[in-house]
Amino acid sequence: MLSMSPAHALAATVLLLVASNLFMTFAWYGHLKYVGSSPWYLAALASWAIALFEYLLQVPANRIGFAAGVTLPQLKIVQEVITLSVFVPFAMLYMNQPFKLDYLWAALCMMGAVYFIFRT
Repeated sequence: MLSMSPAHALAATVLLLVASNLFMTFAWYGHLKYVGSSPWYLAALASWAIALFEYLLQVPANRIGFAAGVTLPQLKIVQEVITLSVFVPFAMLYMNQPFKLDYLWAALCMMGAVYFIFRT
């Protein structure tokens, strides 16, 4: 594995997880936009194909972060924050869901989780 500073490793981890989450979100929810026009098994096959790219990014992201000293609980919380950060724009822009103030409250709760998991 390439040697990089902890800051660069964390940045690489976050960027890879963001890209991974884009694929994950489309794999998990993108087919719902066309739920009435395609059989479930075709949606499942398409989701599996998209999920391959998710894992090709997510696995190295977690390995880079873990090797750089990010703990397993920290990796999980970072993943959840990124998931929410990717999901809300997806829901609003791609799935045409209305903005809800609950998204803001959920984000604030996640920031609390980040604080507690990263405090020393």
